[in-house]
Amino acid sequence: MTLKKQLNVGVFGAGHLGKIHLRLLNESKRFNLVGFYDPDVKASEALAKANGYVYFDNQDELIAACEVIDIVTPTLYHHAVAKDCITQGKHIFIEKPITRTVEEAEELVQLADEKGVKGQVGHVERFNPAFKAVKQSLGQPMFVESHRLAEFNPRGTDVSVVLDLMIHDIDIILSVIKSKVKNISASGVAVVSQTPDIANARIEFENGAVANLTASRISLKNMRKLRFFQKEAYISVDFFTKKVEVVKMKDAPDEPEEFALLLQTAEGHKKQIYFDLPAVKESNAILEELETFADVIELDLEPIVPLNHATEALRVAYQIIDCF
Repeated sequence: MTLKKQLNVGVFGAGHLGKIHLRLLNESKRFNLVGFYDPDVKASEALAKANGYVYFDNQDELIAACEVIDIVTPTLYHHAVAKDCITQGKHIFIEKPITRTVEEAEELVQLADEKGVKGQVGHVERFNPAFKAVKQSLGQPMFVESHRLAEFNPRGTDVSVVLDLMIHDIDIILSVIKSKVKNISASGVAVVSQTPDIANARIEFENGAVANLTASRISLKNMRKLRFFQKEAYISVDFFTKKVEVVKMKDAPDEPEEFALLLQTAEGHKKQIYFDLPAVKESNAILEELETFADVIELDLEPIVPLNHATEALRVAYQIIDCF
């Protein structure tokens, strides 16, 4: 099947992230940026004039003119906008978290299925080149440790750090550990804002796997790191610096090389340690997640981050928040 050159797309929301989406969609060869809508008329008109975008002051007119709607509004409005778009048969790309509540997300999943439209959620770390470089090395991790630390930024503090930051790691972990959640324990503390600014959670899975997650938005430095431990392998992914490390162990040969790194267990088994540094191909993760969605629509594929995956990540996030 020959791909269409472009899909007509409209953007809802022209805030910090919305501006990034507008620029990338305008540059993309996979999309034709029809225009955007934002309730701030004065700022929107200035943005349109400065960049040559078309500003729609009527939501329905923008939806009607597009095949795809990119929803980059505050989370509070995700459900209403997405519901309008799906009802009118439009495919939707929606920023994370998918909606404000699990019930809203479940409604969108059901509605999209009924209307036969595609939906993808902007859990952008799935497209981080560091994670992509080691994804095939991840077999059955049994212990995972994540740290997502950020310097304080007033933007996003209207929600808990779990929904603001930790949900990225929740989504990654749920995509890797193919087992149901068995138990969750967590604690969180509000330090600067009215909702928790730092949180720690422990997720136990039915297959015995355990994930420890820490998220903070009041740190002195930025860190976005996940460490996976599985049978005879340790895999580290630095989402911030985009560096990876894979350490594997195999039964040592009878005659190892002179400088081979060996260890011996208490039972006398010898293992040889191998270090692997997979190549990380530089890419723009946001552009890639958007253009991948174009492929999903054109080729009738399953989205990499479908609506139901994002719904499960949101469900676990609220289970963590309920522990506070």
